Amino acid sequence: MSENNILEMNTDNSGLGKVEIAPEVIEVIAGIAASEVEGVAQMRGNFASGVVERLGKKNHGKGVKVDLTDEGIIVDVYCVMDFGVSIPNVAAKIQDNIRQALLNMTALEVDEVNIHVVGVLLENQKQEVQYNQEM
Repeated sequence: MSENNILEMNTDNSGLGKVEIAPEVIEVIAGIAASEVEGVAQMRGNFASGVVERLGKKNHGKGVKVDLTDEGIIVDVYCVMDFGVSIPNVAAKIQDNIRQALLNMTALEVDEVNIHVVGVLLENQKQEVQYNQEM
């Protein structure tokens, strides 16, 4: 891997050039794949991503951290679950969805997909979130 954290794709030598994938691309793909799973209430971000979303730009990589190591690609996902769902089942679905999305879109095998459940969203909190988003 290169020192500037860009992942070079191993392609056959067709003479057309090389393909590089930035870790931010992997974050976006993993973030979208995780948020598509039923039972995930929201992805956890930091203060900067919250400010960006308030300005109207959707941050699809929010709540996802990608590490490119010598051993391979490690994806950490930080999410909030809906109340009443089976957390182990939803976490397994998130892992499968991320692995499949990355394999289909980038042909990359992920070594680890770690799910960090950082909260549970209750029903009355959902209504507050929807009300604040409408305003």
